[in-house]
Amino acid sequence: MTEMLPSYVNGEWWTPDASAEGAATEVRDASTGEVVARVSTEGLDLGAALEYARTVGQASLGALTFHQRAVLLKQMALVLTERKAELYALSSRTGATKQDSWVDIDGGIGVLFTFSGKGRREMPNARVYLDGAVENLSKDGSFLGRHIYTRLPGVAVQINAFNFPVWGSLEKFAPAFLAGMPTVVKPATPTGYLAEAFVRILAESGLLPEGSLQLVSGSVPTLFDHLRLGDLVAFTGSASTAERLRAHDAVQTGGVRFTSETDSINASVLGTDAVAGTPEFDAYVKQLVVEMTTKAGQKCTAIRRAIVPEGSVDAVIDAVRARIAERVVVGDPRAEGVTMGPLASTAQRDEVLRQVGRLTAAGGELVIGSTDAPTVALADGSTGAAPDGAFVAPMLLRFADAASPALHEVEAFGPVSSIVGYGSLAEASALVARGGGSLVTSVATHDPEVAVELASGIAAYNGRVLFLDRDDARSSTGHGSPLPNLVHGGPGRAGGGEELGGIRAVLHHMQRTAVQGSPEMLTALTGVWHAGAASQPGGEHPFRKSLAELRLGDQVVSGSRTVTLDDIETFANFTGDTFYAHMDEEAAAANPFFPGRVAHGYLLVSWAAGLFVDAAPGPVLANYGLENLRFVTPVSPGDAIRVELTAKQITPRETDEYGEVRWDAVLRNQNDELVASYDVLTLVAKEQAPAA
Repeated sequence: MTEMLPSYVNGEWWTPDASAEGAATEVRDASTGEVVARVSTEGLDLGAALEYARTVGQASLGALTFHQRAVLLKQMALVLTERKAELYALSSRTGATKQDSWVDIDGGIGVLFTFSGKGRREMPNARVYLDGAVENLSKDGSFLGRHIYTRLPGVAVQINAFNFPVWGSLEKFAPAFLAGMPTVVKPATPTGYLAEAFVRILAESGLLPEGSLQLVSGSVPTLFDHLRLGDLVAFTGSASTAERLRAHDAVQTGGVRFTSETDSINASVLGTDAVAGTPEFDAYVKQLVVEMTTKAGQKCTAIRRAIVPEGSVDAVIDAVRARIAERVVVGDPRAEGVTMGPLASTAQRDEVLRQVGRLTAAGGELVIGSTDAPTVALADGSTGAAPDGAFVAPMLLRFADAASPALHEVEAFGPVSSIVGYGSLAEASALVARGGGSLVTSVATHDPEVAVELASGIAAYNGRVLFLDRDDARSSTGHGSPLPNLVHGGPGRAGGGEELGGIRAVLHHMQRTAVQGSPEMLTALTGVWHAGAASQPGGEHPFRKSLAELRLGDQVVSGSRTVTLDDIETFANFTGDTFYAHMDEEAAAANPFFPGRVAHGYLLVSWAAGLFVDAAPGPVLANYGLENLRFVTPVSPGDAIRVELTAKQITPRETDEYGEVRWDAVLRNQNDELVASYDVLTLVAKEQAPAA
């Protein structure tokens, strides 16, 4: 791989012509210094690529529902899983060990699986997503309002960091794709060849809707000049770069959405109860070493500040030193037994050493490791120096002055952490806060009171807080592992944005709009039946209709059934629910909610099913739940109830021969007063079963 690294734009692979060869950037193997690829965007029409996404990509994704996009995400994950050995081989050239590659490659694939599953479970098989309940804006119910989400009309530009070329791309791509927004990925140059490899696999699979994913290999200095309202930029990188990009007119006045996830001086706090010898102390030390050495410390979530009780500082240093000596082998990831590889490039190595110099100049004492070039394990099985490799040893610095600005502001983006003591939990919280906003802080404690006090002091300064103790240490995914179903981001220096977080991440790529209109109009706009819209009572029972035949508003209006005292007592004795409101007239009458003895709510729901059900076998396969059940008006002996059941939402499943139907159920009494309301959920066949 010493040729020019291509970009994937306008539906095809593109490389600059020979005239760009001299200006191309050389990308080298992090361990050996061997040239891996050359990178240039000389001659690339970036504006055309963005317009291709806005037109062709928008059209192809817009033709699909959330569920159809979710199914494609799963299929992409399976394709990448089948060929991940190719990605692992390339990943080793970035300096990643097998474990590092697992975090990056399998982690990225896992994001695709997660968003596929959440999209099918938590979103409708539609193109509009509803937010919140309907708002009745008129007394007679003829004017309603509610909020909807629709996809942004532009392109999602995703600028990624060098440390996670697969996961960093896929954790942005998956929610954008699920939202229906085309993506242009701009990977960092030092590891962009690994991003190119996974994009090539997806392009070859034929699964990508046309224009839904493009890749730009190389610099994009004029990018923001081509952006406009409806576009989105998701940036991962340094805080200084993020601020420079955020200041562009396209963001400030042009309406381009800009979210960032940037470096942060993350902390890990050892609780006052977690003294040496406790499981929490051991878990803390283990986690600290993992965070120092995984990806050679090149993680935006890595622990940069170990904040421990003053009396435990020496014990933690000794335990960390022993664990590093026992567990950490620095070297070429292709060498047997290596647990920590090099940094991504020699430029990154030099920058880390420069920042360590700043920390030591500010009072940090290097108590573990050295800035000297380490002796490392080489790919041929020997050990020695690797002058062309980007190797540094794990380093821990001790700060006697907890107020040192450098401790809380300077980040050496490598296998480097600092340790400092605290005197009280309030002081520990204040030290966390001095980081200026972080992606994550972890706390090792088994004392709930310690956890509560620290949480109240540090939560507002963090996007995520992990509490580590003996009960979750083995199952915890760890301080530095963002999960696709939880928010990844943080306030202040950490960027102030959010990524991941399940469906929240999808909604970042959509616009929330308040729509107002009649029940009929809102039904058409949302694909959900609203009370007051047209309904079709009578005729064939809707339970006799398959999904292909069923329509919104199909309705059952039942006859009435009178409740007797014998019914109430029989239900009470049969179920064992002898609550006094059903069995004791005097006590029930004394209750401010009841006129006397009343029917059980669940008796009424059971009767309602008997009133609306069609008993014979048919397209309805199962009842799988009730939602939003509310009892409004008590039902006394002698009252009568009836039910209206209306097809409210129809959701076919893409991969099954059935789908879900949500029914609006309303119970009323003989005075037409609302007794209860709820949603009935059923599974219904897509087609009628053939006659026997």
